[in-house]
Amino acid sequence: MKYENAQAILPDTLVKELQNYIQGGYLYVPVEQQKRWGEVSGYRQELRERNRQIREEYRRGNSVDVLSEKYGLSSYAIRKIIYQK
Repeated sequence: MKYENAQAILPDTLVKELQNYIQGGYLYVPVEQQKRWGEVSGYRQELRERNRQIREEYRRGNSVDVLSEKYGLSSYAIRKIIYQK
């Protein structure tokens, strides 16, 4: 976790108000609602799309072995993707 100087990022009035409660200490400000893994980078969506493509190709007749080779995943991983709800 990176620490920021409050005076560098907050308005002076807010810094003065915070100093009434804490001076020279550390204050943790949590995020309102934390994003799930991969949401910030977009990787979660990429995996969703890849899995959708794998299921579609399987429905079109590609075998688990062909999909495993194409996507660089184990046969077990491909089966998990195909049969997930």
